[in-house]
Order: sequence, then C-alpha cells, then structure tokens
Amino acid sequence: MPLYFFRISNGHYAGASDQGSEFESREAAWAEMTKVSGNLLGSISRSMKQNAEWQMEMLDESKKPVFRIRLVAESVGDEQIPRISARC
Repeated sequence: MPLYFFRISNGHYAGASDQGSEFESREAAWAEMTKVSGNLLGSISRSMKQNAEWQMEMLDESKKPVFRIRLVAESVGDEQIPRISARC
C-alpha cells in the first residue's frame, strides 16, 4: 500500500510528519485528509489573524505534494465605517 505523510504550514512554520500512513488508494488518502483537516479547522479559524494562511498537504512517499487544503484569511477593501453628515 502507498505511504503518505501530512505536512502543515502556518505562516513561517511548516512541519511534516515523520511517520507515514498507509492508504489503499488516493481516494482513501483524500478522505482521511478531509476528515483530519475538518477536525482541525474550527480551532484554527478561531485563532487566525488577518492576512494569514494555514494549509495542510498530503505528501507521497517521495515527499511530493499530492493534495492540499488551504484556509486563507484576508482583509479586502477599506473596512472603515462611513461617516454620515447632516446639514440643517
């Protein structure tokens, strides 16, 4: 069975697991990756800063990415509250 490794990146930190996991197919590896990332995303999104990125990758036996799931938090546009002026 093929061996896969998880790698998580969060800003400047990136780390891959030393121990691989065996899955009988790419589909089974994808299913496990979505399950694991789904379990993590709630706590990760609650602590994310603006303009930050978190990602999880599934690597093959040669440590090349096979799948990637990314969570991106970005500021878009000017978030200021418009001022209302009234003239009498």
